[in-house]
Amino acid sequence: MSHRIFPPEVVRAFFAWSDTLDHRVLRPISHIHAIWEVRWDDLAEQYQHEHDSFAEKLNLLIEALAHTRPPPRYHDNEDSLAQYVVSHLNWGIRKEGNRWVGADYAAILEQGGYSDIDQKELILAAAGRIHAALARNQMHIDQMEETHAEMLGAVLTLILYHRADDPPHPGMFDEDLEEDQC
Repeated sequence: MSHRIFPPEVVRAFFAWSDTLDHRVLRPISHIHAIWEVRWDDLAEQYQHEHDSFAEKLNLLIEALAHTRPPPRYHDNEDSLAQYVVSHLNWGIRKEGNRWVGADYAAILEQGGYSDIDQKELILAAAGRIHAALARNQMHIDQMEETHAEMLGAVLTLILYHRADDPPHPGMFDEDLEEDQC
């Protein structure tokens, strides 16, 4: 499949009016912010901000992803996190073919994410996963193949989790990406 880059409005639309995004991405971190359900604001074209919720950060993340150039091979970004887990945490995981075995993949990425300065690798992996879905005519997160949607949800959850203590501000997710990646 060719490496196609979609415009920001297509990436934003990929997340709009989702029935599953909050459950997939925000519910796993509801211990941090109790309000995990989000409502789409059609006028503002984003999820409504609420106190004690990740809605504002979710909107900022979506906007950053809309402007992030996807890497040619997003699995390489995820592999770098797994390599950290192998070399620094001594987990008994290994890569067999295209898959990491020996532990839950999301847990591997979570632990590797602690070494991922500003979640650069996770953001690039998420952008790659989004553009790969779009290239396969899965134009909305709710239309994605289930296992791919679960993994994208886990990556988005991890980005928000690792940034939970950061105050929300425009550019918080893209300020450290290289200019050619946004």
